[in-house]
Amino acid sequence: MMIRQAVPADGQISAYLIRLAIQDIAEALTSEQEEEAILDVLQYFFSHPNNRLSYENALIIEIEGNVAGLILTYLGSDAEQLDGLIVNRLREKKKNSEITTEKEAEPEDFYIDTVSVNPQFWGQGIGTALIEAAQELAMSKGHRRISLNVEVENTRAHRLYSKLGYKTVNHRQINGHDYEYMVKQLS
Repeated sequence: MMIRQAVPADGQISAYLIRLAIQDIAEALTSEQEEEAILDVLQYFFSHPNNRLSYENALIIEIEGNVAGLILTYLGSDAEQLDGLIVNRLREKKKNSEITTEKEAEPEDFYIDTVSVNPQFWGQGIGTALIEAAQELAMSKGHRRISLNVEVENTRAHRLYSKLGYKTVNHRQINGHDYEYMVKQLS
């Protein structure tokens, strides 16, 4: 098992993994309905710098040369700037200059935006390894608080995050779904 910084060439598999994790949020972020178009736009975002879905914010975990999962992270205070490319595309596509994205993270938090494990590697500790890598990255950058959102109905993920020390501090709505905002203090 090897964890590494993502590169633009990881775009195709990463688009698939992001779509797998964020489901209908991908439709909202891409303003697309057809699966191929959604994946194309996600791959475009992933392959470009300075946006929340960029390779710059992604760690990849590989097993025997195969991408087993990814995690996207960034500082909460950077969210608005990182959403610029996405928002601009949505405004152009929908011809609506008022479009914005929903606030997902508190400004002081190092935020885990997306965790996704390739289904062929489920049950092998990949999610845990990715979250631990994100925690190490946060600490190496001097951050002492890390957070994520978990859909209320996703009890399996909630159990994992709780086991790893995350605590629910409030609730949010993202794309019409109820989420628990979970935080962990890092030492």
